[in-house]
Amino acid sequence: MFPTPIQKASAPARLAYQIALPIALVIWLFPLIGVAVTSLRPASDLAAGNYFGMPSSIAYENYASVFRDSPIGWYILNSFKVTIPTVIGAVGLSCLTGFALAVYGFRANLWVFFAFVAGNFIPFQILMVPVRELTLKAGLYDTTLGLVLFHVAFQTGFCTLFMRNFIKGLPFALIESARVEGVSEWQIFRHIVLPLMRPAIAALSVLVFTFVWNDYFWATVLVQGQHAMPVTAGLYALNGQWVAAWHLVSAGSIIAALPPVLMFFLMQRHFIAGLTLGATKG
Repeated sequence: MFPTPIQKASAPARLAYQIALPIALVIWLFPLIGVAVTSLRPASDLAAGNYFGMPSSIAYENYASVFRDSPIGWYILNSFKVTIPTVIGAVGLSCLTGFALAVYGFRANLWVFFAFVAGNFIPFQILMVPVRELTLKAGLYDTTLGLVLFHVAFQTGFCTLFMRNFIKGLPFALIESARVEGVSEWQIFRHIVLPLMRPAIAALSVLVFTFVWNDYFWATVLVQGQHAMPVTAGLYALNGQWVAAWHLVSAGSIIAALPPVLMFFLMQRHFIAGLTLGATKG
């Protein structure tokens, strides 16, 4: 059912694995390496047609030029304005809904759970027109608040699925003992269940942060003005501003990718623990 661990494989298989793994890693990282090299390439190399060779010199000033000659700093700030409230809203709501769906056995429990999960199976392209019309009628189009509310609504379904399964596997005897002692449901959630959910909260925070930060589709559908445009859509605008300045666009791409990468490494231990515990809960 499960693949054989590489330590137990035959000697030729282990040798093939040791050769194939670095090659696959380089192929997988090749686009990122190409962008990183281009971000340090001087403009003279691109003008001379040196797109794929080694740079003639290292142009660290490309990164300073991106901040000096473009509003990328404002775009990054907009991304934080969208991403941080979305993480707080989606994870906070899913903690409450996951607790309710995992602990209380009301008759419509399963149908409510399906309602939360079903939205994740609808393609983005189908939702594009109705969501855009809804934000226009609600006066939320081209605003940071509109983008935040949509992401919270869409992410809460997946987060509820994760939290419900996680809480379902916690020792229910703790909750029953607290009820016998007369502890209120809110205190049970706050003082007993919530501390045990910290690994799951960390894992979900990293996943939601990465997804929302890297979102390009909804950033272009629901936002048009520079005042609320996230960095992913802003990079496209930079591409139009500098038609041939691929070194600056590449530098902007590397800068835009740093926040989710840094968050993952800072939360790596909690992230792996949360995914592992959540995967073993029924």
